[in-house]
Amino acid sequence: MPMKEIDTVFKALADPSRRKLLDRLHAKNGQTLSELCKGLGMARQSVTQHLGLLEDANLVSVQWQGREKLHYFNPVPIHEIYERWIRKFEQERLDALHKLKINLERKRP
Repeated sequence: MPMKEIDTVFKALADPSRRKLLDRLHAKNGQTLSELCKGLGMARQSVTQHLGLLEDANLVSVQWQGREKLHYFNPVPIHEIYERWIRKFEQERLDALHKLKINLERKRP
């Protein structure tokens, strides 16, 4: 994933309202704008703007079903960030914990 795309994803994830929208789509994919607006306490236009930024970051995809626009969570950009920024750091830690476990088990009487 190019850095510009990664920056777009990080920017989209930086806002708590957008993370809440992603959580709601993760819980129930394929929601309309009206469904997503329920209980959020923000104007419909604000939700639309947030969804636009999530779409730009490829975190949300849309599908038209008749006159309704359905929104779907796309976890791929988050997975790509995990692969690029988290996994490589996690591997060293796991290797160290594994070595520690082996050493401690060898020292048992």
